[in-house]
Amino acid sequence: MEENLELIQELVVLYGVKILMALVIFIVGKWIVKKLSNVVEKLMQKNEVDPAIRNFAGSIIYYTLLVFVCIAALGQLGIQTASFVAIVGAAGLAVGLALQGSLSNFAAGVLLLIFRPFKVGDFVEIAGTSGVIQSIQIFTTELNTPDNKKVIVPNGGVISGNIVNYSANDTRRVDLVFGIGYSDDIDSARKVIEGILKADKRVLEIPAATVAVVELADSSVNFVCRPWVNTADYWDVYFDLTEAVKKAFDNSGISIPFPQQDVHMHQVESAAYV
Repeated sequence: MEENLELIQELVVLYGVKILMALVIFIVGKWIVKKLSNVVEKLMQKNEVDPAIRNFAGSIIYYTLLVFVCIAALGQLGIQTASFVAIVGAAGLAVGLALQGSLSNFAAGVLLLIFRPFKVGDFVEIAGTSGVIQSIQIFTTELNTPDNKKVIVPNGGVISGNIVNYSANDTRRVDLVFGIGYSDDIDSARKVIEGILKADKRVLEIPAATVAVVELADSSVNFVCRPWVNTADYWDVYFDLTEAVKKAFDNSGISIPFPQQDVHMHQVESAAYV
């Protein structure tokens, strides 16, 4: 009986110490992992890294290191970690096969955060939708359309198509077309348009704006008007120039023709037959 009690005491002491050490490794390791992830996020914040990248990188670092802490704690308990890793790997493979679509979106999210074709606040066209980027998540990208609709696009769809970033460059070219009548003076119309561009302080001097005849259409002589502006001024300049040119043409007696057709009627005399 005494021998059994001594054996039980030895087992309790032996495994009690192992369990205690395993708990210490897990608790301390988890604390260290949390601190390390916070330090990484603060360093990225200090370097003005995009918030989406900070959150993503912090989560990846935290959970990756936490896995190693759990394996170390299990090893302290005497569990064969090699076989445990193999089981986890096999389970991960099975889950991966079942979630191929989600994993492709995850991989696409990683690529978006690495190559950064756009950032939060950019106006873009992705997956057939235009809007302002609100957030870049691990699986999806959220944007608001100009009419204030929230659109959530899977990252796989973002990567697989064309990405048009209207906010990436500091300047943009405004493309406008104005038509005048064939009876109107081309030089006068050109001077009117150039005067409007020169008076608008938002129009950049370099690169120089283009004002030229581009087409002799069916009912009009068409001018292209292509000034360069700061990206933030694009739509304001677009709308204001359109209105200003119309008013200036009216004041200068220059017509803006609408599509029309001339119909000529010929009278045909019929011969009389006896």
